[in-house]
Amino acid sequence: MAFSRKQRVLKTRVFRLWDEKYQGDGKMVRLAQATGISLAHLYRVRRGDRKITATFIVGVAKALHGYKLDDLFYVSEEAISHE
Repeated sequence: MAFSRKQRVLKTRVFRLWDEKYQGDGKMVRLAQATGISLAHLYRVRRGDRKITATFIVGVAKALHGYKLDDLFYVSEEAISHE
């Protein structure tokens, strides 16, 4: 018998906001430099392969200092399936 429940997951709007701020090639490299987070780690977060960590939050807050945390992050409820 399958059932599902929900978990809360922290999500980010950072990549969309950064894309709006910077155009053209190299914008992810600029984000990596501004946050102090490796480019590989940023791509993993963007793809959803890595969870958002405190280091990511602090780096992003530093890079996008004109935004409130509520502008940069939000909580989403996602279903977890169990068999």
